[in-house]
Amino acid sequence: MREIITLECADCKRRNYSGAKNKRNTPDRLELRKYCRWCRKHTVHKETR
Repeated sequence: MREIITLECADCKRRNYSGAKNKRNTPDRLELRKYCRWCRKHTVHKETR
């Protein structure tokens, strides 16, 4: 049931993080504030497929 996802920075569009999520518990796309080392600040990272 778990699916591998990639998180992309909303500012620079680089794919920085990857992980897994349970599609049954969170069917919509994730948005997390994570650190982007290219922007050098915390930005919103959105789930891509």
